[in-house]
Amino acid sequence: MTQSLIGQLETPCLVLQMEKVRENILSMQQAADAAGCRLRPHIKTHKMKLFARMQMRAGAAGITCAKVSEAEVMADGGLEDIFIAYPLVGDFRIRRALQLQRRISRLILALDSLEGARALDEAARAAGTVFEVRLEVDTGALRTGICRAQAAGLAKAVAALPGLRLTGIYTFKSLVYQGAPTTDGLLAAREEGELMQQVAAEIREAGVKISDISAGSSPTGAAVAATGMVNEIRPGTYIFKDYMLVKEGAARMEEIAARIFVTVVSTPRPDYAVIDGGTKTFPMDIPLNAPPYFYPGYAIAEGNSDLMLTRMNEEHGMLVSARGETGLRVGQKLALIPIHICTALNMQNQVYLCDGGQLSVERVDARGMLV
Repeated sequence: MTQSLIGQLETPCLVLQMEKVRENILSMQQAADAAGCRLRPHIKTHKMKLFARMQMRAGAAGITCAKVSEAEVMADGGLEDIFIAYPLVGDFRIRRALQLQRRISRLILALDSLEGARALDEAARAAGTVFEVRLEVDTGALRTGICRAQAAGLAKAVAALPGLRLTGIYTFKSLVYQGAPTTDGLLAAREEGELMQQVAAEIREAGVKISDISAGSSPTGAAVAATGMVNEIRPGTYIFKDYMLVKEGAARMEEIAARIFVTVVSTPRPDYAVIDGGTKTFPMDIPLNAPPYFYPGYAIAEGNSDLMLTRMNEEHGMLVSARGETGLRVGQKLALIPIHICTALNMQNQVYLCDGGQLSVERVDARGMLV
């Protein structure tokens, strides 16, 4: 960005380089297409109708959301094929899903328990409809998802419920191999494909016909697709990329489309300076100086690896210098690279788009959609 454009920014703020965004969208779509695999990107990263529509125009088969409230926002933006990849538990969510299903062409819901399935079934039958559902399977992340050994049994029970139509299975695994974190994305991806193919085979052997096997986050998405063992991937972070993906070997620094700009507001001592972005701007969901990646701070100062953001309050961020002197001055604007872009963007009401030497402002449509 030119100094003229940087001078227009009201900090702290997040800026997206649209040329890089378009390149990232195209690259993942081409990888999925080359593998004969559908791409259903997760909107959790951008949370914006603009980018969801860009992904669809590039060839995505549909989108993925985490919450029904996010899906409602995307439906308002004209998105018609939505998978809510999160157990839909709670009468209030199910009521909203019923309303949403009437508005769009295809809604897919998620479950990982018989209790959840029965609640969905009862609501669907009472409304005179059928929910399309997918069964989540745990492949090592130890988050939501039925244990693999129990998947076929649950799938058979779900298939017997008249208000549900079980069409597939899905998982979130990321960089896990044999149940432990790994830095080898290819190894993790191969195991992900093999585990999901095995579970699908067991479900089919139990007499349940399923068509969709969905997997693949940004670190493993392209590699899982290339195994030929799944027919859909759901990466999210790839659209902007971040320092976490760089450390995981799934991105290069020059591919990161997002920067958080801040202004130095105080330089009380030579060894630290205070910026106008604190915990309301920078996420703290990544532990510092911990294996395997040993992140040195909550963001990376672009062009100055000597500076580290290691301490924050709500409105204050303290940049310290490994050399002992920051060299920063009051009023100076800095660009920092987010460690984890998904949580960083969710802290913004709006973002700047930099495109062809021009700046514009875009609202983060689904920010804070918790239900």
